Amino acid sequence: MALVAGLYHELHGPADAPVLLLSSGLGGSAGYWAPNLAALAARHRVIVYDHRGTGRSDRAVEGILTLESLADDMRLLLDGLGVERAAVIGHAVGGMAGMTMALATPERVDRLVVINGWARLDRHTARCFDTRLALLRASGPRAYLHAQPLFLYPPQWISDHHDQLLAEEEAQLTHFPGADMIERRIAAARRFDVVERLAQLRPATLFVSSDDDMLVPPAASARMHARLPGSQLAQLAEGGHACNVTRADHFNRWLLDWLDGE
Repeated sequence: MALVAGLYHELHGPADAPVLLLSSGLGGSAGYWAPNLAALAARHRVIVYDHRGTGRSDRAVEGILTLESLADDMRLLLDGLGVERAAVIGHAVGGMAGMTMALATPERVDRLVVINGWARLDRHTARCFDTRLALLRASGPRAYLHAQPLFLYPPQWISDHHDQLLAEEEAQLTHFPGADMIERRIAAARRFDVVERLAQLRPATLFVSSDDDMLVPPAASARMHARLPGSQLAQLAEGGHACNVTRADHFNRWLLDWLDGE
């Protein structure tokens, strides 16, 4: 199993192509990006990884978990792979870690994409976190995981992919990082606040939102876009929180166009 600095990772695509570092959201899994890998790796060197404390990465996380520590891990992974600079595509927490990395070491981030993320926690998202934590504490990991698709996907997509989601639930239960780690990751996401520093972001930045996101209101992306001159905003009418999964073909096409400057 390939580990760099304790982080499980996979490399896809030509070794000499421009590098994309993909960072997933709260679940922290490299597998989240499966619907996007083939398209992105056709002309990019794509790095996916399990966040520390989750999946196949080192489960030991010392001290308080922060978005800064997640950003440090991204840099450690790039260092270990000998990559000086990469485009960072992050979903929610992964995108927020990407912003943190770009603020701390802008020379390492070529371009930045933040999918359904935020600069400061929205009250609706806080309510969703409260609900998910209540499920985890009162009913355990299976109830938490069974409810997870409600926050990630549109209703019809859930209905159409019922069997697939049940299979994923069993796999996630097998590799569940523990209730304490979920609590720590949600706490880190709650504390994250870069509203006053957004204008300091230097990489070309694209914010992506979905009008039907159950977890993060699209206004969160619109507010970031308004505070960062020169940034771009892509608003999807539908797709849910995990729009790169539910509308993978569409997402892959326009992401590649944006990365190419089109």
